[in-house]
Amino acid sequence: MVQGLAEFNRRWSKVPEDVRKAARLALEKGATELVAEMNRNTPIPEIIVDWTWGKPPAGAMTLGSRRTSSGGDELAITIFAIAHTEDYPTGHGGVPGWFEFGTAQRAHKSGRRTGAITASPFFWPIWRLRRRRVRSRMTRQVNQALKRL
Repeated sequence: MVQGLAEFNRRWSKVPEDVRKAARLALEKGATELVAEMNRNTPIPEIIVDWTWGKPPAGAMTLGSRRTSSGGDELAITIFAIAHTEDYPTGHGGVPGWFEFGTAQRAHKSGRRTGAITASPFFWPIWRLRRRRVRSRMTRQVNQALKRL
């Protein structure tokens, strides 16, 4: 009937495993580079940007998330920011957002005023700058994995 069917099936079954491994390595490298550059640009040292597979820790502000087209959490990378301060030793997810987007001056019920925080973006400019690089690396790694089969 069809010659080489066993060989074809063997190679076809290896595709997802090798491609997933290549994609995972490319995602890890890209996320590590992004996080390092974002941490260099945070306006205050208490803000920590990090990445994880799947969901971020409780209380963290999620800055970006990318998952596979199938919707599974297997290859879902989440970049998050959290601020560890004296008032919030376990971390506060709102503080990074205040510095990323800025705040307006506001008055409290007691009559006290809180000053405005000037926006000092540390996530979105870096993401826009490096997005193409991360995607290109992923595409290259997946294509190389497919060619090695």
